[in-house]
Amino acid sequence: MKKLKIKTGDTVRITAGDHKGTEGKIMRVDLEKNKAIVEGANMVSKHEKPSAKNPQGGIVKKEALIHISNLALIDSKSGDVTRVGYEIKDGKKVRVSKKSNEVI
Repeated sequence: MKKLKIKTGDTVRITAGDHKGTEGKIMRVDLEKNKAIVEGANMVSKHEKPSAKNPQGGIVKKEALIHISNLALIDSKSGDVTRVGYEIKDGKKVRVSKKSNEVI
């Protein structure tokens, strides 16, 4: 299984598709499908049957999965998109922003 450079809680920008340019936090990552759910982006309408959790039922808006290749990490220092690299600092492997060389 491939290790992903984007993790839950990171702020990302969508780089392709209908929601290109949208920014948000990653809520969940699916390692098997290489997809993630971005908060407030890629909203789809889904019909849900009435249940104990949702007694009314009806049409519900929720976030859909987006492929990892269509996401770019936002650098916290500059606010622009950046690539991710790895370095060993103090005996630990850490993620590093390629633009600002800061630990993520």
